Amino acid sequence: MARGLDGLVAQRWAQIDPLLPSPGRRSPHCGASLVVAGPGGTIAAAGSCEHWADAPGSLDLSWGAARRFQLAVAVADPDVAGALGQLLVLWRDHLAGLPETGAEDTAAVVNWPSRDVDGIATLLRRGLDPLEVLAVRTAPRRAPAVPAAAPHAGSLGRLRIRRAGPADIESVARLGIEIIRFDSRFGTVNERAGTLDALRREAAGLVAGPEPWTWLAERDGEPVAMLAAQRPEAAGWITPMVRRAPAAYLMLMFVQPGERGDGVGAALADVFHREADAAGVAVTLLHYEQLNPLSAPFWSRQGYRPLWTTWQATPARAVRLPAGAGRRRPGVALPLDLEEPGLQPVPGHEHQQQARRDDADHRPALRQWRGHQRLRHHPDEKAG
Repeated sequence: MARGLDGLVAQRWAQIDPLLPSPGRRSPHCGASLVVAGPGGTIAAAGSCEHWADAPGSLDLSWGAARRFQLAVAVADPDVAGALGQLLVLWRDHLAGLPETGAEDTAAVVNWPSRDVDGIATLLRRGLDPLEVLAVRTAPRRAPAVPAAAPHAGSLGRLRIRRAGPADIESVARLGIEIIRFDSRFGTVNERAGTLDALRREAAGLVAGPEPWTWLAERDGEPVAMLAAQRPEAAGWITPMVRRAPAAYLMLMFVQPGERGDGVGAALADVFHREADAAGVAVTLLHYEQLNPLSAPFWSRQGYRPLWTTWQATPARAVRLPAGAGRRRPGVALPLDLEEPGLQPVPGHEHQQQARRDDADHRPALRQWRGHQRLRHHPDEKAG
């Protein structure tokens, strides 16, 4: 059953966007997986719901609600809007039965392919808002033989771009907290009591080792901008979201307000892209806030375009029923067969052990097939 569904979904996704991955093993979920039955015993859509929470002090808590209920969606029916709508009704019924979904610091989350436009109206009607984007850049066919040199001259004046090291942990963390404070205006990000300490731990991991992919832009010796990225070996948590490999992840970027509009952000991105391209990286990924008016124009000019859009309702119980939902045709929704290969839920104890192991490595936890770790940045652009 699941394998047949995955094949149909893979065909749809390949037609929609060649960079979408093939459907794979489902992420850990609560066991309340659901199916919408199609004609002749086929499966029109299936979903599984993961209940996510993390320990106090985790950086992941700054990128969204403290408790997240994420629906993994697979729609095979040609009537995408109808099948997705029925699946969201089943999910809403599941969330309504959980007392914790009414709390303020909760969210219902769906990652939906950005180019799968047939589902957008349905998501909006069910009370979900498009708040974040996972964007992708493909490497040029001919990568540069060597990375660009720094410092940069010309219109950037005395700006110097250099690789960060262990002595720069505080600078990276301080610039990172400004990203979170700005993005908290757009409905997802939260500065919490332990955010700055979590950023220090994250920064320590980012600048460890030889030639880390973290750079500072300095003017007269003072850091004015920062870019931090993960090499493919550290970005395995995000690779299931894209077909090509190897993939790198641009995690953090910030430009001080007084430095924007003069090419500082573009210069930082260029240094990173040249190094990633020379290293053989096939695609680079990043997250930005959908409602940040600076993000989409800037990253589009750097060669990125939307791959996935994260839709969210807050609190989690805010997912709406459609008009006439009480008159649904009997037998449309069926419980998912959990005996199918790849659909077994991961026991909660094992899931939490893995989360602790990930956190100990200074990498945001529980991120496979999810985008908990987000790109936060002020790009090199002035508000119009």
